[in-house]
Amino acid sequence: MSTYTPGTVGLPLGLRAERRRPLLVCAALGVLIVALGVTGLCYGASWSTPAEVFSALAGTDPSVVITEWRLPRVAAGLVFGAALGVSGALFQNLTRNPLGSPDVIGLDSGAYTGALFALYALTGTAAQLAAFSVLGGLLATLAVYLLSFDRGFSGLRLVVIGIAVNAMVTAFNSWIVLRADTDTAIAAVGWSAGSLNGVDWADLRIPFWIIALLLAVISLRTRALHQTLLGDALAITTGVGLGRLRLLMVLVGVGCTATVTAVAGPIAFIALAAPQIGRRLTGSPGTPLLPAALAGAVLLQGADLLAQALLAPEALPVGVVSTAVGGCYLIWLLTKEVRRA
Repeated sequence: MSTYTPGTVGLPLGLRAERRRPLLVCAALGVLIVALGVTGLCYGASWSTPAEVFSALAGTDPSVVITEWRLPRVAAGLVFGAALGVSGALFQNLTRNPLGSPDVIGLDSGAYTGALFALYALTGTAAQLAAFSVLGGLLATLAVYLLSFDRGFSGLRLVVIGIAVNAMVTAFNSWIVLRADTDTAIAAVGWSAGSLNGVDWADLRIPFWIIALLLAVISLRTRALHQTLLGDALAITTGVGLGRLRLLMVLVGVGCTATVTAVAGPIAFIALAAPQIGRRLTGSPGTPLLPAALAGAVLLQGADLLAQALLAPEALPVGVVSTAVGGCYLIWLLTKEVRRA
């Protein structure tokens, strides 16, 4: 009697193709990330050939422009885009709503409030910006969660209340900027656009370590995340502690978004669009983290290249491009949700 070993062998052709699809999509996104990264290293005031880029990276022909100016920007686009994609996927899985992203429910605005406090009331050092951005994001998320909790957790209620809190916090941020002195207001407005202009390795070392730690923590709980997509009751029967898992999802999501915000400012719509793009490309029933991370990296790298090229030699803040593109995506998504309802 022959034995059957689970795997792709012996599965129907359609099922095997369905299992291969996420791997192929992730591989394609990875190739696109490398291509955008090489393009970002080549592009600048003067074009560098790929051979010059590879020589500079290998150390055979050192170039300060490539390794100290362009490479930190490309690395920031990759890591920050992946962090925003994961954060958006976590909140969309938590709310079970494609609108449940950090920039929609007020997390970005809360992180911006914390950064404004560091700029306005303190000296505005990098450490202060990072700490108060995280604190502001946590407080905004806590407020949304408490206001939306009514005899149980409701993702739709959380999204609706989050939109309202986002509007109020945004108005409060505008009031702070208007009350600030001219220099602080200019710095705050420029920072609020969301930009990768001028980032260097000194700005990125600590944020990269924080993001790596957060992604490592949540990667250990991916199996539990997948089980929650089957429903709360079934997840509980399989031993998933929903309360602890949801708290972890919130903390990791807030940490990723606030860390990016502290360095680059609030970069809108990457966290909203990337998880849905990853989900639709892979055909997954939920919002998987890896495709969301890769799609976020592609979106932010592509938006930053477009921001550099549109008004060259002047570089636009990447948040301007992501907001313009993301606004169109949000209109399409809202229209689709209304038709479905």
